[in-house]
Amino acid sequence: MALLKWPKSGRNGAAPPPADAGDGRMPLMEHLRELRNRLVIALLGLIAGIIVGFIFFDPIWQFVSAPYCGLPQAQELRPGQCTMLILGVFDSFFVNLKVAAMFGLVASSPIWLWQIWGFVTPGLYRNEKRYSILFILLAVPLFLAGAALAYFVMDTGLSILLGFAPPGTLTGITIDEYLSYALIMLIVFGISFELPLLMVFLNIIGVLPHALVAKHRRMVIFIMFVFGAVATPGGDPFTMIALALPMVLLFALAEGFMYLRERRQAKGEDFSHLSDDEASSLDDDTSSLGDVTPVGDVTPVGDPAPIDSRTTDTDPGR
Repeated sequence: MALLKWPKSGRNGAAPPPADAGDGRMPLMEHLRELRNRLVIALLGLIAGIIVGFIFFDPIWQFVSAPYCGLPQAQELRPGQCTMLILGVFDSFFVNLKVAAMFGLVASSPIWLWQIWGFVTPGLYRNEKRYSILFILLAVPLFLAGAALAYFVMDTGLSILLGFAPPGTLTGITIDEYLSYALIMLIVFGISFELPLLMVFLNIIGVLPHALVAKHRRMVIFIMFVFGAVATPGGDPFTMIALALPMVLLFALAEGFMYLRERRQAKGEDFSHLSDDEASSLDDDTSSLGDVTPVGDVTPVGDPAPIDSRTTDTDPGR
């Protein structure tokens, strides 16, 4: 049985449909390939940062361990010297890996943040893509500001947590526990500072209106404090407040931007919610033209009617 093939020219001379018509497989595959490429670029940037972290491990480790070494509990095992414990055979290697990963995560943040935004940008309208540069100019400093705040509050958080040790005990933590604590603080604070920027992005694409944010403002602020208490690894009140208060401030700035943007946009007509293939209404424009008198008869275009050979036969001999 012969396979059915689409003709070179469609019905009535129309062009044949594209190869991916109907099932949407080709756009999906293109998005998956783009996601793969961007993940590879982000991972390469992270790996490059990790390699640099391995090379400059000593100064990076001195910088990372400074919040703990400044505490009096760090010198209880060996007076006058900052001491951490290594209990496993492979912990020394994983310590180097974690320190290098922390440095690589921060150093490569412009690369992977740009790749995330580059993957989202093709789905935006042309008037929304102008915020791309503004996004990356704000996303990187916000992440770095969150990481810096996490670094400066770690000593106070550790002092509060280690202060609960009962009298007559020696306080000593393993180096793996300290790095896990520092890494979680870095990621939580860095990503938390990006949430207000995410709100602005959702408002730009029309998903999150300002009216909805203003209606649930108190609930959002309460959730931020709950998030600060749950997300911080220590759970101490100081670290929770240190995370929640900047988030509330950034939330207020994001809400103000959303309000001003929608107020300015209300002066003109907004077509950002329409699809690229959706036609705009012309009722108002055509009503102003008045009655239009057609010139001559207009014959509709289409297949001509079949001709009856009996009515067109003019041969008198038949």
